[in-house]
Amino acid sequence: MELRQLKYFVTVAKTLSFSEAARKLFITQGTLSQQVKQLEDEMGTQLFARTSHSVALTEAGEEFLPLALDTVESAESCYHHMIDMRGKVSGMLNIGMTSSFGELLTDAVKAFVRKYPDVTLNIYYKPALELIEMLQNREVDIILAFKPFKEYEGIESELLFRSRLSVVMRKEHPLAGRKSLSFKEIEHQAIALPGSGLQARRAFERFFGIDTRTLNVRIELNDPVVIMDIVQGTNLITFLSTLAAYYRPNLVAIPFEGGKYEMLGCVHRLQGGYHKRSADLFLQTLRESPIVSHIDSWVY
Repeated sequence: MELRQLKYFVTVAKTLSFSEAARKLFITQGTLSQQVKQLEDEMGTQLFARTSHSVALTEAGEEFLPLALDTVESAESCYHHMIDMRGKVSGMLNIGMTSSFGELLTDAVKAFVRKYPDVTLNIYYKPALELIEMLQNREVDIILAFKPFKEYEGIESELLFRSRLSVVMRKEHPLAGRKSLSFKEIEHQAIALPGSGLQARRAFERFFGIDTRTLNVRIELNDPVVIMDIVQGTNLITFLSTLAAYYRPNLVAIPFEGGKYEMLGCVHRLQGGYHKRSADLFLQTLRESPIVSHIDSWVY
């Protein structure tokens, strides 16, 4: 039994697809099938029930999966420990982030790559819920996203900066000069609504308890960058973090009346797991960037 074969088994078990697992592992499907078959032959039992249309774990496969996961994770932790003990910052760092954090990350990535050229960065842009699943599956080392309203077992969140849900519009909009806005003042405005997969949408529904079908929604999108592109060229308004207007001088973010409506920018990682030194150094670089170090005072 080889560690490589255990990794292959775990990947197929997570995806329940030999073609998808082969793509993730950067090997051919034929090689993957051969290695899994060798593992099954050595174990003396079938781990997957295969048909022409589906793959499922057998009873033996279900029992073997947590043992294989522990072995693979222990081996990876051992590897990263040894790299860190050598004092050289290298290896691979997998970062998951929501698209709202893209511009926030740019300067930190440039500084980190210059300082630690032997670290390979893999950055995944996904909705927050997909990133949480990737973190739980150890496919990413850290996540940069707004703090979810739901607690996830085994995941810890550390504050990076404070932001808040605001009404975002272009500077030429008739309401752009207001210091704050009540919900009544904006509910009939033409709205570019953040899609249901975005934290801003969940924050809006949680804070106001509004059925969004009653609003004058002209467009609904799951990409905050595209939403901002549209808003800055029209009289549509939207609801996003104050962070949205930080990078775009032609947009304004006006707070809602009656509360802070906070959205907390956080780094999320697994509790109790081994933290790569490269991850700690990347977060240090991010915190020292001018944007992150000053964003709290800009928002408040």
